Amino acid sequence: MPLARALLDRVTGAVERARDVTDHPVLEALARAGLVAYGLLHLLIAWLAVRMARGLGGADADQTGALQTVADGPGGRVLLWAIGLGLLSLALWQAGEVLLWWRGLLDPRHRLRTALVCAKCLAKATVYAAFGVTALLFAASAGYQADERLQELTDDALEIPGGTLAVEAVAVAVLAVGLYTLSRGVTGGFMRDIDLPAAPDRWEPVIEVVGRIGYLAKGVAFGLVGVLLWRAARSADVSTATGLDGAMTAMAGVDAGPWLLGAVAAGFAAFGLYALARARYPDRDPSS
Repeated sequence: MPLARALLDRVTGAVERARDVTDHPVLEALARAGLVAYGLLHLLIAWLAVRMARGLGGADADQTGALQTVADGPGGRVLLWAIGLGLLSLALWQAGEVLLWWRGLLDPRHRLRTALVCAKCLAKATVYAAFGVTALLFAASAGYQADERLQELTDDALEIPGGTLAVEAVAVAVLAVGLYTLSRGVTGGFMRDIDLPAAPDRWEPVIEVVGRIGYLAKGVAFGLVGVLLWRAARSADVSTATGLDGAMTAMAGVDAGPWLLGAVAAGFAAFGLYALARARYPDRDPSS
């Protein structure tokens, strides 16, 4: 028992020291820069979606298209390095919230709730890290097309035993992410990521409106990606396994395509504005 107590004390001390690192003002400043980059990338995706709705050419209406647009602009490589490092800092800052809650995992009464809180923190951190790594790949001239890579991975998975089931599981997971994102837009749960005491009262309704619109649009887009991936698994036709740009293209193919794309573009632009507001008044605690 004394040995277990000593070990727990050591772990607690290490966690507290790590927490101090993730609470450092420099890291928070870098995380804010990452949130600004995150918001601007969504504004770029919205602009690319508008171009698609108008039948104009250009980069794909997804994260890789947005990063390619940055790369092609003045000082693009330098900006991509800054975006990548900012988003990785944001991922580290977000993941650091787990260090506040980990002790709840040791208490059976709070274990489930704590696990959900930690899962939310880590899921957000993973998204930011994925964006950051992709930005750094583009900065190093090693970028790729997300849709093509997804089709390659799907094709490889379908060739192995149990691959169809694996792709279906991923499709269900993506669809679940879309539904969760939609639920955040409906319930307004995203406002927990805003430091409301620090935000002026007059701005709270505006932040809530743009956040709702943004989360609803992203939820629809993610849901459509999940549906297309499921169709690819069931039909063994990897051409339907597409990411965000493929989902946008699918919308463009229906009669009301330009209107649908315009609505989704407006939603992504709204999410971009919400991310900029969060950069100004950030809160990383999803249970607050």
